[in-house]
Formats: sequence, C-alpha cells, structure tokens
Amino acid sequence: MSEERIVRYTADEIRKKISDGEDRTDWARVDAMADEDIERAMRDDPDWADFIDIDWSKAEWVVPVAKKALSIRLDQDIVDFFQASGKGYQTRINAVLRHYMSEEKKRGAK
Repeated sequence: MSEERIVRYTADEIRKKISDGEDRTDWARVDAMADEDIERAMRDDPDWADFIDIDWSKAEWVVPVAKKALSIRLDQDIVDFFQASGKGYQTRINAVLRHYMSEEKKRGAK
C-alpha cells in the first residue's frame, strides 16, 4: 500500500464528518435489513467467525477507568495460565478481578 493513500483523522474529526453527513454508511440499507439478513451477513463474514456463537446476553459495557500501577505477587501457575493465552494477559487478570468485585457487590459484601 502506498503511503500516499493513508489518511489519518482524530476522533473529533470523525465525529464532525459524521455530524456533517460525510458518513459513507448506507443507513437506509442497514435499517431495512431483517435480523435474519444481519445474521446471514455475520455468518458469511470471516472476521466474525470466532464470535458468532457467543451468548452476548450477559455482556456488560465496561468503560475503561484509569489504571493504577502496582506490584503484586501472584502464584506462578496463575501468571503462566494468563500469559499462555497471549498478549493482554494483565487486562484479562483485571477483568477476572472486576467480575469478582461486581459479584461480591451484588451479594452485599464490602
């Protein structure tokens, strides 16, 4: 790909383009699609293949918050387990801890 064809926009520039009607998405076509059409398109999309059969009904929207750097000692097998699944293992450990915290809050623990 030629460097000359790469265009970069900030998030604010993209928001302005969308608000100015410079969005390239055919929203009328999207709005006209039935759920079956959307699911068929998803099944035909190779980028969606690993996610098509996930039950998203219990998914939660998580807005990232500022992280605090700290040193923590974990058992080696725990670190190995999370690292074995690849890049982002610290984020996954954080997600597990966040889930535990939210379940404890539901139970009324402090």
